[in-house]
Amino acid sequence: MQAQRFAIINGDDFGFSEGVNQAIIKAHKQGVLTSTSLMVSADAAKEAVTLASAHPNLAVGLHLVLVCGKSVLRPEQIPHLVDKEGNFSNSPLNAGLRYQFVRETRQELRQEIRAQLEKYRSTGLPLSHVDGHLHLHVHPVVLRILVDLAPEFDIKVIRLPSEELEITLRVNRNNLLTKLVWSAVFGRLRRYGEKLLESQGISFTQRVYGLLQTGGITEEYLLGLIPQIQANLVEIYSHPAMPAGGFANANGELGTGEAELAALLSDRVREALLNNGFEITNHYFLSQRIT
Repeated sequence: MQAQRFAIINGDDFGFSEGVNQAIIKAHKQGVLTSTSLMVSADAAKEAVTLASAHPNLAVGLHLVLVCGKSVLRPEQIPHLVDKEGNFSNSPLNAGLRYQFVRETRQELRQEIRAQLEKYRSTGLPLSHVDGHLHLHVHPVVLRILVDLAPEFDIKVIRLPSEELEITLRVNRNNLLTKLVWSAVFGRLRRYGEKLLESQGISFTQRVYGLLQTGGITEEYLLGLIPQIQANLVEIYSHPAMPAGGFANANGELGTGEAELAALLSDRVREALLNNGFEITNHYFLSQRIT
């Protein structure tokens, strides 16, 4: 008997802007998107919560922001993490090194992570999962804090990026050096994360696709990727956006959000998932199926 196959299709950066919010809701209503991740401190977070409340079949998780964004706590509460305006570093490398080697950041990180989880809880939305902006949530210091807080905030699923380099390169070889470096770095972080999450009974999918092709999760890419996937429980994430107020309000290069939205709306992508045996679902529905 062939094993059941499940695909969770997630849109990151919910709340970043009106254009991102509109794109995520459109991809959910008209396309294959089943799940999203909320930036609770972002400019359009309040609108995102209202939209999510009106679409109960859309699973929502926390998109933890510890780089390239604003804090929930006031700057004077976490002076080693943010500047005087409450902005985190725009460099994932610099932020990661500080979190690892500057002792004063440890307690401040715990306070800010708790504050973001509390702000999410205050929305009244069920917590589907936790992931992070630019994947800073898999930094060992951050991940250990999330695991410590998991029982209090009922964190059942955490994203651990994991995708096969060879599959991505067969479909698209652009930005080859970046893909090689990220595959090596996040491969090590994945192995660390697997042991930690398994020890605490926190779930994660077998594969997560999106990191190595960030900004380029197009219809063409997905049609090349999906038939090659061997895992039976996968997440595919992207960053859909659409023009709003005269601007393409994406958290990325101009036009990439619209291309990724088009991929999520594609009938060919839906057919590829179904033809390869995937049931399109999210963590809410999947937990109900398992139990």
